[in-house]
Amino acid sequence: MRFWETVGLILVLSAVGLTYEIAAGRVLAPFFGTSLVTWTTVIATVLAGFSLGSALGGLIAERERDVAAQIVRRALIATALLMALSPTILSILYGLGARNTGGMILSVIVAFFPASVLVSFPSPYLAKLAVEARPGREGSSLGIVLAAGSLGAIVGAILAGFVALPLLGSALTFAGCGAIALLCVLFVRGGPQSILGVIAPAGLIIALGLTNGPVCRYESSLSCIDVGQRNGEVRLFSDRITQAAERINSNGAQSQEGALVLRYTQMLWARMSLDLPTDANVLFVGGGGYTLPSQLLSMRPLARAVAVEIDPLITAVAKENLPWAGSVIRNNRRLEIVHADGRRFINETERQFDAVVMDAFSSGSVPAHLVTLETYQRLREIVAGPIYVNLIDKPNGRLARGTQAILTQLYPHVTVVMGPVSARGYANIILTASPTPLLPLDRMPGEFTDTTLAASRPFTDNRGWIGHR
Repeated sequence: MRFWETVGLILVLSAVGLTYEIAAGRVLAPFFGTSLVTWTTVIATVLAGFSLGSALGGLIAERERDVAAQIVRRALIATALLMALSPTILSILYGLGARNTGGMILSVIVAFFPASVLVSFPSPYLAKLAVEARPGREGSSLGIVLAAGSLGAIVGAILAGFVALPLLGSALTFAGCGAIALLCVLFVRGGPQSILGVIAPAGLIIALGLTNGPVCRYESSLSCIDVGQRNGEVRLFSDRITQAAERINSNGAQSQEGALVLRYTQMLWARMSLDLPTDANVLFVGGGGYTLPSQLLSMRPLARAVAVEIDPLITAVAKENLPWAGSVIRNNRRLEIVHADGRRFINETERQFDAVVMDAFSSGSVPAHLVTLETYQRLREIVAGPIYVNLIDKPNGRLARGTQAILTQLYPHVTVVMGPVSARGYANIILTASPTPLLPLDRMPGEFTDTTLAASRPFTDNRGWIGHR
């Protein structure tokens, strides 16, 4: 093989490996969420695969060249198959009952480790060919090989984050990784060349890997979104977590029977309706299905709302599929939508608000950078009135305790209520903090009750929330 052809293969396979790694983290979210724990597991597993693959590939590179070429081609074919089928394997494991941190770790290892080993397996063989192709220039040849590997990783990361996942979705991204690995087989020469009989069936299996369809109905680089209708309701899901729900009639139009469906929205609105003036200017961090902004503007004709939603696709799906919220998004000029990261908006805005609702989620948990002491110190500067925080946590869980520690350090009046506990042991926990006394509610909707949380240290930018485990 020619020197630059070999270097090109190293670059391409490195790009495929990094694209695969980032796609693995994205496709994991609908099953196990997105957190520091899930990303740590994915990165550690894939890097361990890269390391083992390079070590094994080095042993093969020392064998006779034609024999090594045959083994490398077989490894690439296996890489293609495993990459294309990774989402299917993950779905099967989840269907078999893989749950929580242990199930997540097992699923990541089974679904992503084998392909990670095999995609790096050819690199030592290719590096040896590159060095041997330029006798007397071994040093510069090795430097170019190493640079090609790093450059390929950069290309793969950019392709995954800016092109493949946003435009193609995760299923096609995995299939594309497999297809590219399969094409690389054609460039590895040496030994018997009768490989078309293997490549064709492998290509067919990659194509069949797409028959399961996309992981979700709508997909961006940030969200995996589905919409479902059942029992007179339409629900919006992000990473399989319910974000919003509306009642609809048989024609799919908004039902007039009780606007708020989810219990936590009923609880939040009961608190907000008691606390806020008729002309309140409220900041919502986390748009989701825009249920609470719609309720505020519908019930308070003089009120205004600014909703900060990081993913424009969430807004577009809500606008298209939720009759009530969609109408508010399209027609109510008192609603301003800002597509930005919530922390960035909080840090940069010069505007003042009467209250804020913190209801932003990444999968089933709050993004870590939105639940720190520094975040709420900045909120205290721009919000004159109460702060409402919606969390999903276990009773007396670490997330709720750390958030309470933040609020009690900054505000003299803090209340905590908890909704029904799910079969998995989680509940909506709503904290309200205010610089002035909070009036008691006559009754709490949605089976919410007062609760107490143990003392804890507040989360900070330095030592923050790492996700449910």
